[in-house]
Amino acid sequence: MKTKIVVFFLAGLPFIFLGCAVNPVTGEKELSLISTSQEKAIGQQTDLEIKAHYGLVEDPQLISYLDGIGQAIVPHTHRPDLEYHFAILDSPVINAFAVPGGYVYVTRGILALISNEAELATILGHELGHISARHSLKRMSQMILVQTGLAVVSAIDKRLADIAGLAGVGLQLLFLKYSRDDEYQADSLGVAYARRAGWSPVFMIDFFLSLEKLGDLSGGRPLPGFLSTHPLTKDRIERVKAMITEEDAKLKVNQNLYLQRIQGLVFGDDPRQGFIEKGRFFHPQLRFVFSIPEDWQVQNTASQVRLSSKDGQAALVLMVEKSSENLASYASRKISTFKGTKLLGEDQVETPNFPSYHTYYLVESNEGEALYLRLSLIRYGEYIFSFYGLAPWRNYPAYDERFKRMIQSFDELKDQAYLNRQPLRIHIVRASGKEKLQEIFQKENVPRNLWPQLNIMNKLEPEVIPSSGTLIKIVR
Repeated sequence: MKTKIVVFFLAGLPFIFLGCAVNPVTGEKELSLISTSQEKAIGQQTDLEIKAHYGLVEDPQLISYLDGIGQAIVPHTHRPDLEYHFAILDSPVINAFAVPGGYVYVTRGILALISNEAELATILGHELGHISARHSLKRMSQMILVQTGLAVVSAIDKRLADIAGLAGVGLQLLFLKYSRDDEYQADSLGVAYARRAGWSPVFMIDFFLSLEKLGDLSGGRPLPGFLSTHPLTKDRIERVKAMITEEDAKLKVNQNLYLQRIQGLVFGDDPRQGFIEKGRFFHPQLRFVFSIPEDWQVQNTASQVRLSSKDGQAALVLMVEKSSENLASYASRKISTFKGTKLLGEDQVETPNFPSYHTYYLVESNEGEALYLRLSLIRYGEYIFSFYGLAPWRNYPAYDERFKRMIQSFDELKDQAYLNRQPLRIHIVRASGKEKLQEIFQKENVPRNLWPQLNIMNKLEPEVIPSSGTLIKIVR
């Protein structure tokens, strides 16, 4: 969770049934419920949500570098008329996304995995292929036909989506799997687009092989991994191999330039944005700490911290916003945005070091069981910290005791050992031509538990001796 936090809630967009539209790639007519102007509006709104919820890497040089490669590919796509935007999500998860309207995202996790410009170009080409072939719009049209809104399995999930700002149709696209045929087509377009723009598409194969070895490391995180949203099969790899020509080997690769550009990139979770240790959640940037139950799952993003009970029956969401508003009026304004809430009363929860305000509500629903909602606000400096606790009405008291204990444990973080916690970063070193890859890791004090992952990131076996001058990724 970062200091600049704004949460956007997608309002219902007016979808118009338009009948058929011509697919720019195939030239064939297909069902389309979304006009181009609506597509752009959805993209703009979804972009705001993504930035607020997941956060972006704020490195102007790296962003400019990514944008330069992306914009060089755009003229070779089937929809060069769109205004395209390229951004880096501040997440260690390995993935890339495209949303309607020309918005393409890569995570810093995927940038750490790949090793050259050509590999990046094929990934961007693949995502641009999804946009050109209108795959996201097709998936969105299918969602609209079935149900406009988040597909949820419980009343708690629905309310959490409202609170967390995840109820927007656009953001749901990040969690849906592409079909096998959509992936085949995007692979084909990614190869063609990269090739036309001058980069060797051979390295799409390298990327897929790295994913095969590494697997999906996104388990339990608030953002899905590449293998979750872009299913990888042996058939996909063989199809790409069949697309490659001898001439492709002569096109741009730019490995050293790419590796130099990712020097210093944060690797893995960034502790400055929050981390868990010894049963407590620490946030060095916002300088707070609170206790968490040992058996509760935690998801931490740029906009919130979400805790879920092991049985899935209760959840607590922490959000923060700069505000000088009175706590009672702030609570009233926030609750007014949620339908079906009935104020039951105020509560007294002791927070010795901070002014606080506590209310609880009955949340009625036509779609499921009634819920209990606790809203506890804590004033800490220029910020208001909002705790939203949700549990089934029928048995909320036991969960509410957990909520109150977590809220009461909220305190200022003063311990320098936690305040000064720094992330691991990628560093680029030159091989001497005399040491094995694992000997380089040992010499550079790379944490041993990361060696297997770094073998894959460098596309080398641990016993291999890289030739003199070869640039090697390490982490420290």
